Amino acid sequence: MTAAAPTERKGGAPRNLEVGLRAAVAVAVPLFILFAVDRLDLTAYATFGAFTALYGRNEPYRVRVRTLTVAALALLLSISAGVGLAVLGEPLALVAVALVLVVGGGTLFVTVFQMMPPQALFFVFALLVCAAVPTPAADALPRIGLAAAAAAFAWLLTMSGWAVRRIPGVSRSALGRSGFVPDLRRRPGIDLAAVRDPRVWLTVAQNVAGVLIAGGVALAFGLGHAYWAVVSVVAVIPPARAAHSISRSLHRIVGTIVGVAVTAVLLVWSPPAIVVICVIVVCQFFAEILVARHYGAALVFITPLALSVSHLASPTPLNVLVVDRVLETVLGAGVGIALVLLARVVERRRGLAA
Repeated sequence: MTAAAPTERKGGAPRNLEVGLRAAVAVAVPLFILFAVDRLDLTAYATFGAFTALYGRNEPYRVRVRTLTVAALALLLSISAGVGLAVLGEPLALVAVALVLVVGGGTLFVTVFQMMPPQALFFVFALLVCAAVPTPAADALPRIGLAAAAAAFAWLLTMSGWAVRRIPGVSRSALGRSGFVPDLRRRPGIDLAAVRDPRVWLTVAQNVAGVLIAGGVALAFGLGHAYWAVVSVVAVIPPARAAHSISRSLHRIVGTIVGVAVTAVLLVWSPPAIVVICVIVVCQFFAEILVARHYGAALVFITPLALSVSHLASPTPLNVLVVDRVLETVLGAGVGIALVLLARVVERRRGLAA
């Protein structure tokens, strides 16, 4: 079964209060537990596992089981690879190889399974952040286990609507009209033809080239968080089969920069950890509400979410964190825009329909 790949929409999506709340709860529970046991240094692993709840939105439960399972496995593979690289001391050559495999394979993966979000952004982010956290060999399996536990909780939580819809006296249509529980209209198939589609391979090539160029330039100039440039490239490049629109790429750049400004306002007064956790939970909620409507707007919340996770896992002076994020966002966005323009030329010359 094949269908057009999902693209971001500016309107017409259901009011996804249910999906927003379950995504927020999926990350809130493990983070509050870590706060209670004074282990916020493990924030990244719990958060990336909880990202499982970002998938399977608006899908019937028989389809959602597949989506959530493959998403959780992909996230855990990315986390595990990152932890393994951290144990080895984050060797640059191996990080580059892993990055190429995750961004290239992840782009194919989300396209074949027609997943939403339709990019490898979270897989790349999980790989690079986990690789950057110093990890003794003895701590590797417990950290991966924590991510797996968070993913399992998110999986169960995201499937919990199945039980809600079977409570006696509850009308499914009434739930859908309320806006709290979305109509389950999205029915993605498995599009094996994607592996033979030159448009998909063009997007794979864009992502692979982009992350290597942006990451290499960030390292050459000694920027402190080189993975932000890499993540920014993946955020700017359109999903496979989507139009290579400069306007959408600019929306993503603006959304990221506004998100940096929001983060500065939220964290400039060095709030206690419990407040930062609340910021993460709220941002997770609104990111999930907006991601299918307008990805640029969602980045206004995804950016503070990502920066706050990094801040909890490895505290960094805010001015350094924000300056690095702005510089590397501009770098990654510039590389991404250049590749979008190049892809438009390739599409015209080869007659590839967007």
